[in-house]
Amino acid sequence: MRKVAIYGKGGIGKSTTTQNTVAGLVEMGRKVMVVGCDPKADSTRLLLGGLAQKSVLDTLREEGEDVELEDIRKAGYGGTWCVESGGPEPGVGCAGRGIITSINMLESLGAYDEDEELDYAFYDVLGDVVCGGFAMPIRDGKAQEIYIVCSGEMMAMYAANNISKGITKFAQSGDVRLGGLICNSRKVDNEKEMIEKFAERLGTQMIYFVPRDNDVQRAEINRQTVIQWKPDAPQAGEYRGLAKAIDENDNFVIPTPLEIEELEELLMEFGLMN
Repeated sequence: MRKVAIYGKGGIGKSTTTQNTVAGLVEMGRKVMVVGCDPKADSTRLLLGGLAQKSVLDTLREEGEDVELEDIRKAGYGGTWCVESGGPEPGVGCAGRGIITSINMLESLGAYDEDEELDYAFYDVLGDVVCGGFAMPIRDGKAQEIYIVCSGEMMAMYAANNISKGITKFAQSGDVRLGGLICNSRKVDNEKEMIEKFAERLGTQMIYFVPRDNDVQRAEINRQTVIQWKPDAPQAGEYRGLAKAIDENDNFVIPTPLEIEELEELLMEFGLMN
């Protein structure tokens, strides 16, 4: 089983990218579990047809420790297993603790056992690797493959560089590696070329460029991934391409993060700081 974590700046489109990619993998016959690691608990909504799923932390709060696997995961599109970690009550506690609790509980309940026949476990993670909870998938070896969703915007690249620093730190004592950057386009000038250059400087690859398309929002309004909502749409083909790229990827590296001055030079080279 391949364990994949998707990181990136808040609002960059991690959950949308993850769910649409998983839909593409499902079409390829892959068995996938998605673990939402965002306190908003919206990482599996499209795969569940818009249904709200009770999070692991909410289940524990309401039912105590006597929980079964079926209490915390639901079957979604194409037989995907969907789990939401959830978070503490607003203003109380660390949101990252939900990730730690959820993954430990999934392990103890046998969600990763061989009889589950999973090909992939995907973790949709908030981008703050400073927090111990959000860093857990890479810190404790829960995920071996990391993909960073970014765009040609300065703060998205800054966050990707910081996440790369976290990967570099934890890679020294574990198996975690960076599989590449996923450019979720914002139609920034020279965006594809800039992210390709950024990836090269990090020592990795831009594994896929996802063009901006309003069909993504239209599908979300209809509570589905693009592949479910409009299978023959060009954007559905893009997500199939991303799924195939991840499925066939064998280029995993310990990244070489840039110094802030180097990152600014890169942005100036492509005219973003003029």
